[in-house]
Amino acid sequence: MSITILGIESSCDDTSAAVVRDGLLLSNRIANQDVHRTFGGVVPELASRAHQQNIIPVVDLAMKEAGVLPTEINAVAFTQGPGLMGSLLVGASFAKGFSLARKIPIIAVNHLQGHVLALFIQRPSSVFPPSAALTQPGSQSNQPAFPFLCLLVSGGHSQILIVRNYLEMEIIGQTIDDAAGEAFDKCGKVIGLPYPAGPVIDRLAKEGDPLAFTFSRPRISDLNYSFSGLKTSFLYFLRDQLRDDPDFIRKNLNSLCASLQYTIVEILLNKLRQASKLTGIKEIGLAGGVSANSALKAAVLAEAEKRRWNVFIPALAYTMDNAAMIATTGYYKYLKGEFAGQDVVPLARM
Repeated sequence: MSITILGIESSCDDTSAAVVRDGLLLSNRIANQDVHRTFGGVVPELASRAHQQNIIPVVDLAMKEAGVLPTEINAVAFTQGPGLMGSLLVGASFAKGFSLARKIPIIAVNHLQGHVLALFIQRPSSVFPPSAALTQPGSQSNQPAFPFLCLLVSGGHSQILIVRNYLEMEIIGQTIDDAAGEAFDKCGKVIGLPYPAGPVIDRLAKEGDPLAFTFSRPRISDLNYSFSGLKTSFLYFLRDQLRDDPDFIRKNLNSLCASLQYTIVEILLNKLRQASKLTGIKEIGLAGGVSANSALKAAVLAEAEKRRWNVFIPALAYTMDNAAMIATTGYYKYLKGEFAGQDVVPLARM
């Protein structure tokens, strides 16, 4: 008997719904919220209101694209957290209502666990892109073997995990303050780039010199990250330069982006090297929105050649927040019988 999971993602400003059947992704629909660009960041109240408007049309589109009727859904999975509480409430409320109406189980998913399992999203046809990009020549799999290390980097989180199976993961390093994606966005805002600044910095950096400017790097002995010092260093550097040349940013925009990006990537990569050496694990996965950064991918691939890593990176469509990763995680939790009750509540922090 087939197992069909409806997934709901609403942790931040993207409303997404997806359908997975027997581990294969049949659809993944996302409604974006451009309204936040005006404010240079996500406004929680506006995000939750937009989710309320988008949730039903997005679910309807996802089910129609998958060719699945509501009566064929075996369980509904939703993002429990972490995320914005108002946004999470919309997804959780819809999932509970759908579960009650259809008398089917409900599955609560950790958003970060979902990002890791984006590496295991599979489409039923070669017409669609696979979830994981195989980067090590000679291997016959497009998915990492357990155990593997995963560098999870996004706007709100930066972590290194040991992934022992689909549902067992151990955090061995994480940011003690800001995340890598947050550093991209906040530094980008300082130099006048639109939100989200990460993709813009990635594009502009291609025309700049990554060694033009030097910024502060954290000195932390373990596998944890810190990016607050880098942001402060970047801000003070600009303050001093603008004092002498008010047009400094415009003249050096590409190299500023390239140098900032180079610094962030080196901070991330240095800890990943340490983690691989300490654990002896050479299966490496990237996940989260920052895994789409071209410099980070290039740096990890270059490191893989030197250290004989097998590297796996989700297809671009599955690096950002999406319900495909939630439905996929829900599928594996369904197989283990990990269901939630109607008393389950969303959690801004997990």
